[in-house]
Amino acid sequence: MDKFNWTRTDFPEGFLFGTATSSYQIEGHGFGGAGRTHWDDFAATPGNVVRAENGARACDHYHLYEQDLDLVEAAGFDAYRFSISWARVMPEGRGAINQEGLDFYDRLTDAMLERGLKPCATLYHWELPSPLADLGGWRNGDIAHWFGDYTDVIMGKIGDRMHSTAPINEPWCVGWLSHFLGAHAPGLRDIRATARAMHHVLLAHGTATQRMRALGMGNLGGVFNFEFPHPVDQSAKAIEAAALYDEYYNQFFLSGIFHGTYPARVLHAFEPHLPSGWQDDFKVIQSPLDWVGLNYYTCKRIAPNDGPWPGHHEAAGPLPKTQMGWEIYPEGLHHFLMRTQRDYTGDLPLLVTENGMANADVIKDQAVHDPERIAYVDLHLDAIRRAIADGAPVKGYFLWSLLDNYEWALGFEKRFGAVHVDFDTLIRRPKSSYFALQSALRR
Repeated sequence: MDKFNWTRTDFPEGFLFGTATSSYQIEGHGFGGAGRTHWDDFAATPGNVVRAENGARACDHYHLYEQDLDLVEAAGFDAYRFSISWARVMPEGRGAINQEGLDFYDRLTDAMLERGLKPCATLYHWELPSPLADLGGWRNGDIAHWFGDYTDVIMGKIGDRMHSTAPINEPWCVGWLSHFLGAHAPGLRDIRATARAMHHVLLAHGTATQRMRALGMGNLGGVFNFEFPHPVDQSAKAIEAAALYDEYYNQFFLSGIFHGTYPARVLHAFEPHLPSGWQDDFKVIQSPLDWVGLNYYTCKRIAPNDGPWPGHHEAAGPLPKTQMGWEIYPEGLHHFLMRTQRDYTGDLPLLVTENGMANADVIKDQAVHDPERIAYVDLHLDAIRRAIADGAPVKGYFLWSLLDNYEWALGFEKRFGAVHVDFDTLIRRPKSSYFALQSALRR
């Protein structure tokens, strides 16, 4: 498969096509006066990251951003979803501002606008300044105010030129994956830390939203990740295990923002660990949004076990898989678009803010052929078209990712990009999926 089964005309007028990246994964955190982050510390600890790789150089987007934005423009994308490094802007996380960092994001914003691209900013994509991690990081309720102050600094500089902004990418990863499973920085496995981190992430989200409103900014949203949980069988225990997974993965954050409460199964386990007065924070957490973003990649098979709460584990599934070992299940995207509208967001615009696949891409005859990625994106865009036909107000799609990049604990092994990156030479080479996108978007 070397081309898509759709063009722009198959989507509603004004439907936004974009691509996405994140700061630590591409910029090169060793450049431009950026401060140390808990990802630098996590990666320097044996066993946490493949080959102990880190984001010190990454794709060197810090120096090559114009070349990368040329690729975004040439593909025919309308928008570029990028993230800002807190530690690049404020190396200590509080107080002193790194002017080089502010100037970089100022240049980056102008470079997008010069190419006719809509800048879609994310304030936090996982790289917490180490000095804030020393103070407890997301476990410390003061982080909402620290995050608000950082929001004021960076959006006071570039907020006037943003098309859209979201405070925090994938709160589940910031909270559960990083504090309960220990798979991401700070690498904790602690239920009390998890409960507090998940609550404080929402408090910071609401605080930043209020700060941006006070700056006169609009088109503010939230970005959440989703995985469809299949019970491993139809036993009552398996069905209950999948329902619990659904609550802490897919519903916890939406419920906090849109219902002012947490799902009952999760709250039963979390309540002893939440900070005192946590219920009073919902008036900030529920700060109104203008849109909601869904990041969707895969489904999981959930099996019960006799271990402590949550008492379940992931089992292998039968569907074709990506390089990540993730099953390809586009039906899940349709499900979440419909349910999010029905149960949480109503008429608010929905955007698919991340979707894509890792593939074992190789250069052959100076080209990178990735028909698997073309097929994957095709299936998921078809699921979006079906959701639109069924009444979901889906207004855009962002491919993850523009570039092969630093894939967190998996180092540089897993390739998600429409553009191949040689991590030794930093040469960019568009893959066949990039050219297929160019054809579909420019047709």
